[in-house]
Amino acid sequence: MKRLIESVPNISEGRDHAKIEAIVAAVRETPGAIVLDVDPDADHNRTVITFVGEPESVEKAILNLVGRAVELIDLTKHKGEHPRMGAVDVIPFVPLRGVTKKECIELARRVGQAIWDRFKVPVYLYEEAATRPERRDLANIRKGEFENFPKKIQEPEWAPDFGERVVHPTAGVSAVGVRPPLIAFNVNLGTNNLDIAKQIAKAVRGSDGGLRYVKALGFALEGRGIVQVSMNLTNFEKTPIYQVFELIKCEADRWGVPIVGSEIVGLVPQAALLQVAEHFLRLENFSYDQVLENRLAQCLEES
Repeated sequence: MKRLIESVPNISEGRDHAKIEAIVAAVRETPGAIVLDVDPDADHNRTVITFVGEPESVEKAILNLVGRAVELIDLTKHKGEHPRMGAVDVIPFVPLRGVTKKECIELARRVGQAIWDRFKVPVYLYEEAATRPERRDLANIRKGEFENFPKKIQEPEWAPDFGERVVHPTAGVSAVGVRPPLIAFNVNLGTNNLDIAKQIAKAVRGSDGGLRYVKALGFALEGRGIVQVSMNLTNFEKTPIYQVFELIKCEADRWGVPIVGSEIVGLVPQAALLQVAEHFLRLENFSYDQVLENRLAQCLEES
């Protein structure tokens, strides 16, 4: 059985498809690394790349990706709706099969050191790999973004985990961490009033008293003339997608605006969607073994 780690690097480029493909190619060209999904967003000016591999392949692929991104992305010319602090803004590692959280933390530390040594991009460790409690939350690290990081990095409490207090002039800084599977879930509203999206995001955001495992921001999608509640769901088992959607719908109704659509960025665990089906269909005595693909996979393993 192969040992598998998932990595979901977010790069600060969502519009130039030639650059995106060149950066993704750095992963595809790495033996043993399998690209599962590439999801660019022009409004956010950000691309989420999902790939898997054995630990050694993932480590090599990430360093290849960072090297290519540092060459091609210049944050002094970057504008987008999504907050960012680095050309490769965030690099999470997710243990999938046969790999422990401890091994992923060790991988995050090796990668963080290598990014500084090779590319002179300072690195912060976050979530399960964090060296300080205040660094577990990626939003705390990213606060201030690229433009304000030269000042922030000089503050006593914001020395990077790897590297000197010198922000890379075009690639900024990066965060490397370890986390469980995360769902990037966005809900689009039928209005161009950004304040409404921000108010709804505040209502669902865990840090403001909303749902415990939800991080949310309100963004304008200028290309479509609407606004969006953009979220990361950090524990879908404790805060399922349907609960998030229902609360947003309730808040949107209060503001008199419709939901015009929703989207999942990147990949999503099957169990998270089955939760939604079970809830909205009001399925009784439902078992995940009733899903054809699940039962088939189980039988093949047993045979």
